[in-house]
Amino acid sequence: MTIKGALFDFSGTLFRIEPTGTWLRAVLQEARLSLPDPELERLAAELEQAGALAGGASPVAVPGHLTELWARRDSSAEQHRAAYTGLSHEVTLPDPRLHDALYDRQMTPEAWHPYADAAEVLSGLRARGIRVAVVSNIGWDLRPVFRAHGLDPYVDAYVLSYEHEIQKPDVRLFARACEAIGVDPGDVLMVGDDRHADGGAATLGCAVHFVDHLPVDRRPDGLRPVLGLVDGGDLG
Repeated sequence: MTIKGALFDFSGTLFRIEPTGTWLRAVLQEARLSLPDPELERLAAELEQAGALAGGASPVAVPGHLTELWARRDSSAEQHRAAYTGLSHEVTLPDPRLHDALYDRQMTPEAWHPYADAAEVLSGLRARGIRVAVVSNIGWDLRPVFRAHGLDPYVDAYVLSYEHEIQKPDVRLFARACEAIGVDPGDVLMVGDDRHADGGAATLGCAVHFVDHLPVDRRPDGLRPVLGLVDGGDLG
């Protein structure tokens, strides 16, 4: 198999969201609200348990009234916001306006950090003539994140679930990504961290490679094997 194109997931693959405590602290500072550290830590823990930070921990339990919305959250911007603000509303915050402010924060480039080897791998693929698309289950435009961190020049196409009203693992989203970069699925490698969602590319005929969804400082070179696979390594 000769790899001519690569598809990458976003969250947990190329980028990682900031920790929940950092997320909450940034929004409180923007709102000019101050909380004692123990209270801030308690609220951050509750928000993390609720799964209110997109790209962070999954909910320990999705409330019954949000179950249906949660299942289709990545199909539109409206549903994505409603799902995550719905989860954050399970936590009592000092000002109700903070729920929307928290959601808005996770859409900013400042809230995201690229993995240490992301630029090296993406630029390496560009140098090898490999076409690249980002395929993400998401409810907002992540292109500004790539531009702010200098990775946009290495991406040929963005295929985002909310723009197509299709969520991974639906093969139609992967098919549109392959079409966007002009490469047959049989010549494409999908790289992601979610074996269920990203593994859907295999049904289309793509090779699939998984990375671990870890904090940035605990995964310094998890993407680097991709270059070896493209150069003729075992795609197993």
